[in-house]
Amino acid sequence: MELHVLPSLAADAGDTGLPPFTPAAFFTEVNLISPIAVGLLASAALYLYGVWRLRQRGDAWPAGRTVAFIAGGLGSIALVTVTGIEAYDTTLISVHMVQHMVLSMVGPIFLALGAPTTLALRVLHGPPRKTLLAVLHSRYVRVLTFPLVAFGLFIANPFVLYFTGAYRQTLEHAWVHEFVHLHFIVTGCLFFWPLLGLDPLPNRWPYPGRALLMVLSVPFHTVLGLTIMQSNELLGGDWYPNLGLSWLDPKADQVTAGGVLWAGGEIVSVTMLGILVVQWVRQSEREARRIDRALDRAEAADNAVRPAPDAG
Repeated sequence: MELHVLPSLAADAGDTGLPPFTPAAFFTEVNLISPIAVGLLASAALYLYGVWRLRQRGDAWPAGRTVAFIAGGLGSIALVTVTGIEAYDTTLISVHMVQHMVLSMVGPIFLALGAPTTLALRVLHGPPRKTLLAVLHSRYVRVLTFPLVAFGLFIANPFVLYFTGAYRQTLEHAWVHEFVHLHFIVTGCLFFWPLLGLDPLPNRWPYPGRALLMVLSVPFHTVLGLTIMQSNELLGGDWYPNLGLSWLDPKADQVTAGGVLWAGGEIVSVTMLGILVVQWVRQSEREARRIDRALDRAEAADNAVRPAPDAG
């Protein structure tokens, strides 16, 4: 009986009977009609409208931030949620893991580099701007964006998902599956947004503290990835074997998934450390220039009040 129930559930998700995953499937299994696709389009439209409003009144907005938010942030999320990757994410756990890494790490980093909160504060006026500021300085935002709280959520998220019954629920119920996608994005943003520090969020730590948090996150990805690779139990229980796909080896695919999590986590963490170091150096240079200007002004003021020497 179970052999018939599980493929039926997979059929509801649109995944059963899929051919082997190939690069061509990335383009042929596109699904543009989904809540997350609508959310991505709406986010892109709002951001571009904000940039347009600034330019209409003669204000500049860095093109790099627009590219980071639209192409890097929203683009990377779309890459794993509306293409063939989404079509196979309940069939291959390795594909799901790629999706996990992009939604929780890659996408949020680029979204933060786009500084959308700063853009909104520059565009909005009156009550809408006051409301946004009130939200940013609310107790809830302060707690959720406190680096240690955000770090705990970010680290605990995958352990809870993969080592409880939660992951099986994402395979059996489409709405839970979509909720987890959103959860990945939100927890990633809560962790990376204060670390990058481009937007005026509370609880901004100095750069050494931010770098330390990134270093501390690396072992957790390594442990989780190795645990998944070496586990004799399949994530999702008998879900993958009961799909009945002749081309699928669930155990081998889970080993690949653990490797993706391990290597991907380290690559993204090292890249993030590089970004933080660059920001740190630039801040130090700006501070040095500010001190030089202050010293120059003080010297000029001192020379102005100092009496000139007698000519004779």
